[in-house]
Amino acid sequence: MLGEEESCMKLGIIGVGAVGSATAMAAASRARVREIVLIDRDRARAKAVAIDMHYGVALSPLVSIRDGDYADLADAGLAIITAGVNEKAGGATDRSDPAGRLRLLDANVKVFQDIVPKLVKAAPQAVILVATDPPEPLVDVARQLAGHDRVMGTSTYLDSLRFRLHVGERLGVGPGAVEANVVGEHGTSSVFLWSSARVGGMPVRDLLARHKIEFDAFRKAVEQDVRFANITIIEGIGASQYGIGMVSARVAEVILRNEHAVFPAGSYNARFGTTVSLPSIVGHQGVIEVLEPAMSDEEKRGLELSAARLKETVRKYLRTS
Repeated sequence: MLGEEESCMKLGIIGVGAVGSATAMAAASRARVREIVLIDRDRARAKAVAIDMHYGVALSPLVSIRDGDYADLADAGLAIITAGVNEKAGGATDRSDPAGRLRLLDANVKVFQDIVPKLVKAAPQAVILVATDPPEPLVDVARQLAGHDRVMGTSTYLDSLRFRLHVGERLGVGPGAVEANVVGEHGTSSVFLWSSARVGGMPVRDLLARHKIEFDAFRKAVEQDVRFANITIIEGIGASQYGIGMVSARVAEVILRNEHAVFPAGSYNARFGTTVSLPSIVGHQGVIEVLEPAMSDEEKRGLELSAARLKETVRKYLRTS
């Protein structure tokens, strides 16, 4: 049974743009936090979002929502970083660009170099959740700046949910009936684990064969929809925000309630020497244990290549001594 201190805690959200605002709304609705503190370099924006949400607090009477500064994060159990340049502003919306979200890294490392030391000084005990793109390299950067390992990324959690949704829609089942994960990078080198994808325990390949659906074409269509989902959304509304906001709020709930839930998350992996996203057990200290699922030889090679790409990309931003 969860105690009161575990189920009602303080959550900080740093960056109150599209993703930060969506995260705050989702967290107020479901994460069972006692207090949400919104921090933004534009304090007036954070205050306006907090006031706007405050008028709905009667519907979530246990939640206090306010704007603040880093000092207000004292005693926070979790801080979610959503600040930074997004894909549209950073020019990462070209479907043919192999760099993808990694194009945002240089600008967002500078943002993190400003944010993380202030965050750690104010809330040294807080878990840090990175939702800013590209999350895996930024987890490595934040981990070094923070000086501790309680740093994780939303990473391929959203990709995996999209994977399950598109498989389920094409097969006429709800996404909750689909077991399927994306691992590696939340980006162009992500790896779809088709070998372990199942519907109700039945391998997706077998179900496709039963329905006389050609696997390669099915795979190509699903992966294309998932890989370019963000760009499709951005083309319509300017920012991909609601899905990642809901994912971030769910991760907050898991951490603040110490659920020991399992889902893909980004964390530093000693075997690869960099942060990659793999199914993980998550609780109040962040990632507790990384689970490496069974993979085909092709998928293993894909994960290794994804990790190598991430390691090389982030290398120049990390201190070596």
